[in-house]
Amino acid sequence: MTSFRRTAVPFAACALLLASGLAQAQSSVSISGLIDIGAYRDFDKTKKVGTIQRSNIAFSGSEDLGDGMAATFMLSHRFDADTGRVEGDGAKPFWHGEASVGLKGGWGALRLGRALDVISANYWAFDPWYAFNRIASPSWHFVEYNYAANRASNNGSAEYNRLNNGVFYDSPTVAGFSAHVSGSFEKSDGATKNNAGLSLNYNQNGVSLMLASTRNGWGDTETFAGAKYASGAWSVMGSYDQSTYKGTSADSKAKTATLGATYRLGQVELKAGYGRIDVDGVKGRFVGLGADYALSKRTTLYASLGSKKAPSLGASSQTAYGAGLAHSF
Repeated sequence: MTSFRRTAVPFAACALLLASGLAQAQSSVSISGLIDIGAYRDFDKTKKVGTIQRSNIAFSGSEDLGDGMAATFMLSHRFDADTGRVEGDGAKPFWHGEASVGLKGGWGALRLGRALDVISANYWAFDPWYAFNRIASPSWHFVEYNYAANRASNNGSAEYNRLNNGVFYDSPTVAGFSAHVSGSFEKSDGATKNNAGLSLNYNQNGVSLMLASTRNGWGDTETFAGAKYASGAWSVMGSYDQSTYKGTSADSKAKTATLGATYRLGQVELKAGYGRIDVDGVKGRFVGLGADYALSKRTTLYASLGSKKAPSLGASSQTAYGAGLAHSF
């Protein structure tokens, strides 16, 4: 015990000095994230305690460079709150969420590293659960996994949302309009093309619109269109997504349409979503219902229900339900 204390004191002092140095070197450094855990019956009828949404911790900061310029960084780690393990049990990188450094100014923001591609960085706005609920979100089930931004960047397995070795640009907003670009100058192992994507967005006076298209290094493509209108306690939204997977002998095409609505009543927000999918002529549907109760600005109790009939299930359907607690910081 004595040996541990003698070792721990110098270590703690070094950590404090390092933290102090970081604070002086940066104009601002922040720690943020979400811890989410719930009890639920999954679509395979098994009962589980675990993450229904996503748990993550992020370190971000910016340094004022003068003349309206700033340097930025972001490191985001994803984990399973029920076990404390890295999300995906090691199949994904440690900084799975994001690892980027960049510059921003009146001309927009430029980042280099690993981050969400243009569709994944923006399409969540057109889903009642922000494409962030494995039980109730139509986008999670019918849009999320149709297109892989990289077929092999998660230690050999597919990554559906993020680019490695990426270049990301977000324009300033002018009269509600903005443009977003993602791509890579470096080809991934096994890829024949460079990743490239563009999203055009509008957000003003309660109206949100999005039109985007992207292509990965294997020639797979995705096109997304979304619309949302919010007024008072209500919001209604919809999206259409089409993707093509370039196969060795034949291509596979998926088409998805979603509708959603939210209604806020005091501390309660009610949510409903519907989705349809067509994969090479085989159709499916999804229905999601939910309710969030805000205990505070940072802590939310929620209940979720989802029912799906997916192309992979044939004529059968599955249902999942559960409740959880999420705390943001």
